Amino acid sequence: MNPILFIYAKGGPPLEYALPKIAAHGDVHVLALAPLPQSTEMAWQPWCASVTRVQPQEGAELVNLICAHATRVEAAAVLTLSEYAVVAVAHACLQLGLAGAGEQVLAARDKRLMRQIWHDAGVPVPGFAEIHSSGDIALAFESLKPPLLLKAAWSAGSTAHLTVRNEQEAERGWRIGRSVMEASSEEGYAELHSADEGVSDFLLEEIVIGDATDWFDGPGWGDYVSVEGIVADGTYHPLCITGRMPTIPPFTERASITPAALPEALQRRIEDVSRAAVDALGLGTCATHTEIKLGADGAMWLIETAARFGGVMTTCQVETVFSLDMIGMLVRQLLGEKVVYPSRMLTEGSGAAGSLVILAADTAGEPWQHLPRWDFTAVDWSSLLSGGSRIELVRELSLPPGTVMPAYEEAGGANSMAALCFVAADSGPALLADCGRIVESLPHELAATCPTSRSTS
Repeated sequence: MNPILFIYAKGGPPLEYALPKIAAHGDVHVLALAPLPQSTEMAWQPWCASVTRVQPQEGAELVNLICAHATRVEAAAVLTLSEYAVVAVAHACLQLGLAGAGEQVLAARDKRLMRQIWHDAGVPVPGFAEIHSSGDIALAFESLKPPLLLKAAWSAGSTAHLTVRNEQEAERGWRIGRSVMEASSEEGYAELHSADEGVSDFLLEEIVIGDATDWFDGPGWGDYVSVEGIVADGTYHPLCITGRMPTIPPFTERASITPAALPEALQRRIEDVSRAAVDALGLGTCATHTEIKLGADGAMWLIETAARFGGVMTTCQVETVFSLDMIGMLVRQLLGEKVVYPSRMLTEGSGAAGSLVILAADTAGEPWQHLPRWDFTAVDWSSLLSGGSRIELVRELSLPPGTVMPAYEEAGGANSMAALCFVAADSGPALLADCGRIVESLPHELAATCPTSRSTS
């Protein structure tokens, strides 16, 4: 079978799901740039032909390390599923002469460059300004309409995102944001191609007003969606749309849900906008995850595109509902094998599936007053789920049972996550309702079953 080099770093779908998909098409050699998940090792390790753990490097040294290891195992393809390794892997593929995201990969990683490309191409984006110094903050408030969203240019999972209303709040937010990015870097959630990238690189952008009511067939949906896809030799193939629960302040994701309960005509409009956005970036061969904000009267704005699949269990959601093995499709494309893509984006599937992030905050983003210990098995899930629904704990992305729930902090985004659950139901609305009941009831369920807690005050 073809040797395949898989670059592991933090983020992306869990290995126990991803590695069997890759191993179906070749012998998988893992080069680990971060500590591998021990809690699920018995599930993922048998799918590996070899596992090599290395100390983190950056820049040309990291690219050369990947190239050397690819040469050693005679890799026919090199890939990663992590946001933080996308740039290094793309550069390595260019040196090796293998298929990859290509020379324009930074356009799908640096939010400042991404927005400038879209602005120049006429793709709808919120007003924005790059922040390199305090003077940039003052200029931004002269040209943009507050309140503004301060975000790290290289972050993921809503990390280091803060809403600011004036220059003083922006100055304070920039200090907090840099501190959060430094802490994230220490945990391995940071750009690997350059250790300096992402700590101080920020932008301010106007907060566009989302409105889901004109889009969805029922209540309770969030005002943005993502289009999951693959770029194959420069040709973009949008595959399906994933919906959301409403975010909590500032814009922390609570749950992604496949499929989105959108009429087909509206899905086609979203498909067209995602195509314009991805085409403008000039990518080679890679996965794509394109987030789009929905507004009143059919308005749309691009949030971002990543040159990788959606995180958490997005790939599993798509496979459950649409029977598309996106990871396997990408691997075959990277190997130069024939891949049959849908002629148009899929809009109807079977059932629904979602990724529910467990955070110590209510639906309005208010932190829990008391932090119980996390224990998936202690909760009576049957009382919270619809008939026909099921829930599973994603162990790799969850804290060990008995761990005190982390306090929710707005700037921390996904860093405050205690656990991730995969939920399946008969329909999108049923799944949305399930997730809503879980979010509302979980603090009481955990407090009742795991009484030991600490106050957040």
